[in-house]
Amino acid sequence: MHIPTLKQLKYLVELERHSHFGRAADACFVTQSTLSAGIQELENLLGCKLVERTKRRVLFTELGNEIVQRSLELLRGAEDIATMARHSAETLSGDLKLGAIPTIAPYLLPQTLPRLRREYRDLKLYLVEDETSRLIDRLRAGTIDAALMAFPYNEASLEWVELAEDPFLLAHPIDHPIATMDAAQRNHLLQSQALQSQLILLEEGHCLRDHALAVCHMTKLKPGQTLQASSLLTLVHMVANGLGVTLLPALSCQSSLLSGTNVALTPLDGNSGHRKLGLAWRKSSVRKKDLKLLADQLAQTAQKQINSFLTKMLSTNETG
Repeated sequence: MHIPTLKQLKYLVELERHSHFGRAADACFVTQSTLSAGIQELENLLGCKLVERTKRRVLFTELGNEIVQRSLELLRGAEDIATMARHSAETLSGDLKLGAIPTIAPYLLPQTLPRLRREYRDLKLYLVEDETSRLIDRLRAGTIDAALMAFPYNEASLEWVELAEDPFLLAHPIDHPIATMDAAQRNHLLQSQALQSQLILLEEGHCLRDHALAVCHMTKLKPGQTLQASSLLTLVHMVANGLGVTLLPALSCQSSLLSGTNVALTPLDGNSGHRKLGLAWRKSSVRKKDLKLLADQLAQTAQKQINSFLTKMLSTNETG
């Protein structure tokens, strides 16, 4: 039995990705004639047609598409073998692609990265910021190694470790009635239509939106029921302008997010008002040792920042 080479499968995958012989050849760092000949050799080896060549388009047969998917798995497996060998004797070194959601990345990574650079000089960390669903797609495709996310999130294909619990705080104008309520009144308000009608949330696609809804015991909203924002900064400005109230995670509040605004923070009572910060990776990842070490570093920073902010806030409230 004749077995295709990884090089031939790489040519086929890149051709499917680019739908153009010239661009696929550039991606493989070979000439167009070399790539075309390699795919022809693959077809001859397998005894079947994989690609229909026309003057304007590159069309894959049904079998060609199936073989591309299998080829992706084989190529990722080969890359994993090389990665496993490269990192077997080293700790947190080489290229590592880390995804992170925008409600965590700017508030945790700037405080973590300098220490990582000092302690792991051979580590090259590449960062990708995106929404949760797209990060999971990247994880599945193997284009990132891990994702810094917020949980709960229902995704059985991933393995993850918890970094810290990130409590939610009510953000409201400083003169809002919430500021003078006791704990029982706040808990009642949190589950009432009165608060829900004032609630400002992030747009669809942000997991923080779903977590905030869960805190308010809501699963979905009617169209137009709440105002929406594209970022935490926009949320804060909308609250500052008296358009409503919102829920902010403590991690983001320890930054300069509220600086220069008339926005006040009120803690929630009970244990249900939080999200869990976590680092997730593919269950098949060969870099679990590295990723668990990275998770330890992230957890130390996250827990320190959250605890420091909450202590400072409670102290300020007591003296105020």
